[in-house]
Amino acid sequence: MSRVREQSFPYPSGVGPAPLRRLAAFTAPPDQLAPLGIVAGGALLAWLCRDFPAHLPFWAPWDFSWVEFLAAAFGGWWYARGVALTPAAERPSAWRHTSFAIGVVLIYAVLQTHYDYMAQHMFFLNRLQHLIMHHLGPFLIALAWPGAAIRRALPAPLGRLVDDRRLLRALRWVQQPIVGGPLFVGLIDLWLIPAVHFQAMIDHRLYAVMNYSMVADGLLFWCLVLDPRSSPPARFSFAVRMITVVAVMFPQIIVGSYIAFAGRDLYTFYDLCGRLFPSMGALNDQHLGGLIVWIPASMMSSAAFMLVLNNLRRHEESVPLPELSEEQQRIVVLSGRWTGR
Repeated sequence: MSRVREQSFPYPSGVGPAPLRRLAAFTAPPDQLAPLGIVAGGALLAWLCRDFPAHLPFWAPWDFSWVEFLAAAFGGWWYARGVALTPAAERPSAWRHTSFAIGVVLIYAVLQTHYDYMAQHMFFLNRLQHLIMHHLGPFLIALAWPGAAIRRALPAPLGRLVDDRRLLRALRWVQQPIVGGPLFVGLIDLWLIPAVHFQAMIDHRLYAVMNYSMVADGLLFWCLVLDPRSSPPARFSFAVRMITVVAVMFPQIIVGSYIAFAGRDLYTFYDLCGRLFPSMGALNDQHLGGLIVWIPASMMSSAAFMLVLNNLRRHEESVPLPELSEEQQRIVVLSGRWTGR
């Protein structure tokens, strides 16, 4: 049959089965084409932002960054590919996919759209940007618990880097509650010191360091707190994690309330650069920003506390009960009437 086909449909001159097989091998694997597509898309965006900035819509980058674009694009791609490589019985649920996607999109939206320009011209919008970069976005990504899926899809060199003992040792040190908690609050406070904040807003390099540190620290902290596993394999018990998430709440309340009730303009940068909404005065802008530091941060800690508590409940329910005597079983059944379990 193959001979008949070859005779009836001869290959074009210079093209035989071997070249076609090589072509198929080059075009078929998505793990080879997707990175090329991501880089090509980034190059197109970079060119448009450089040569046609006035013609771009709101959702396009205000100031294109290869680091931010590639982190979001490759993070999403590696997660999707890692899920596809995961055995069906072990794949994350749909709500975890949704949580990961929303978290990545939110962080990308406040960094690589025209919202970044708005955050540079209103203090309360800047605080909302940091709330998403440091709290909400990393919170949703950690809630999805995507590490295992992403690790499956990493190229071999990156996989070896991620598994490097020195890196793991550094991460274990940073993710200790006694270190991670103060670092989580300390970075927020550092960038809110008026002199430091002013310098970060006028220096684009320091501005990038501020944003990257917010995202990285948020991911490290929330992955520590929202680890769904018990200890071991998790490094700390549910009780330690609940204490940690409550402990970081009060310093944020203090700092936020101080900014919200301050009687003078602490952040003069926004008057110098020109406010996006001239009708909003400096103190109103600052007070609203202080409320964003104060209230949503407390709500995030409360939500994290409830999620850790729920993980503890699920773990206890998954532990098999020892064999009970008839009298003990009778006591358990009777207790269920008032506990609801």
